[in-house]
Amino acid sequence: MRRFLAVFIVLSLFIMPAKALAVPTEFSGGVNNEYEYEEYVFLSGEPIKFTGDFKITETENKDKKTINYRFTLTPEDKSIEGKLSRQVTYVTTYTRRDDKGQTIAQTSMSKVKETIDIGEDRYELEDYQFSKSDVIDNRPVSDFYTGNFAGRKYYTINRDEGKVIVEISGGDVGYENFWGSTDTQIVNYVIRVDRKVGDEDVSWQGTVKVQVSDSTTKKLSYSSNEADYSSIQGGHMKITRREMVSRYDYTLPKLDDEGIPDGKKKRSGTVELSQSMVPKIERLIVPKFKDIGGHWAEEDISKLYSLDVFDDNSQFFVPNVAMTRAEFTKAVMRACNIRPTTEEKKTLTTRRNRQPEVSPFSDVPTTDADYQYIKEAVEKDIIKGVTGNLFKPRDALTRAEAVVILIRALGFENKAPTPGYRTSFSDDRAIPDWAKDSVYVAAEIGLVKGDAGNNFNAGKVLTRAEASALLVRFLEFLEKDLQKDYRENIILYN
Repeated sequence: MRRFLAVFIVLSLFIMPAKALAVPTEFSGGVNNEYEYEEYVFLSGEPIKFTGDFKITETENKDKKTINYRFTLTPEDKSIEGKLSRQVTYVTTYTRRDDKGQTIAQTSMSKVKETIDIGEDRYELEDYQFSKSDVIDNRPVSDFYTGNFAGRKYYTINRDEGKVIVEISGGDVGYENFWGSTDTQIVNYVIRVDRKVGDEDVSWQGTVKVQVSDSTTKKLSYSSNEADYSSIQGGHMKITRREMVSRYDYTLPKLDDEGIPDGKKKRSGTVELSQSMVPKIERLIVPKFKDIGGHWAEEDISKLYSLDVFDDNSQFFVPNVAMTRAEFTKAVMRACNIRPTTEEKKTLTTRRNRQPEVSPFSDVPTTDADYQYIKEAVEKDIIKGVTGNLFKPRDALTRAEAVVILIRALGFENKAPTPGYRTSFSDDRAIPDWAKDSVYVAAEIGLVKGDAGNNFNAGKVLTRAEASALLVRFLEFLEKDLQKDYRENIILYN
């Protein structure tokens, strides 16, 4: 019977500009669920799967995060005698550059102890050097990051029978937002072994490439009510899933029964691991609008209302009425779980000590019901004024304006080509210059499409139903498309 996993995570009240919470466990290509951890070990020249218990202790203090891992593993194949015991601590310091909207994370190893028993051989870690650095782009909707790492492990074999040197290099990419997070690592190992087998001196070298990804996603699912006599026919639930997948591609020497290389013969292979957590289910508020039944956007509207993106208290949603600029800004902020911080600030600052607040727009007074959402959107560089210091919050929202807001929320506005390009739409010339980059990128990532004539219709006013459909597609991009780009496209095609 395996012991129950104990995972302790200690978090301070200080919110770090850290990267995704879902991060592959250590740098060994291992995966885990709530109860068990597993990884492959190649030091003997054979891929051996180890499984067992592990514990993670995580602490944060101002600009520093410390993670301690402790593993107690045995070979899954019970015919192999062995044990792996590892304890390692990594320390990450963060340097925030608010002027650039970015953060630099520097990770080093501060403490390590490891022994691996395989058959009659004991591999004892004598030295471990490690360095890792990431740059994090702190965007309004999602933090994106990329990094590189390098290291070297030095093991002795049975104290004085030989040595193993493992060179480690690689990198990681990832993102974190309200709808999920993915961290994908590519780790390259070069294993060099020099040892005695009986009276013979043996040397061999092998390589292992590990691709491991840890993903957390949130998905909305509809559940109907099985009872007929109920005021609630059904509603949406939010399902959070976390899955870890790993693939090892190895090239090792062909060894005989005594562990001596068979000339220069090599053998290559691939082994894979996968573990998933128990899904977390959360029921959501059920909408009761009287005017969306049978409407083409009913499902989109219901999803957004259930997520508190829309907080209308009326029984009528009026789906065919134009969406205003203020309404859409508020919806984007709430859809991405970006909440105004004013209420928190009010509890910390008395009215007597506060200076009168000045609105960024002359037509959006601080008393406006949507003011805090508009203010936060300005501070996060998601929206700008229409002209001068005017925002025109009650004006109808156009397709071009909506797309610009969403692409700026992602931080993708600079991903368009250099000036002089054309979009794929037939009415390319009618797209205003201030929106062209965003429209191009939105089409490339599948956020928008043309009409029957392949026109974008930049100046067309969006109804509340059309804006709802666009917001749901935006959330699907955060939920599905990012994960595919950061996991499947890397692991399957790298």
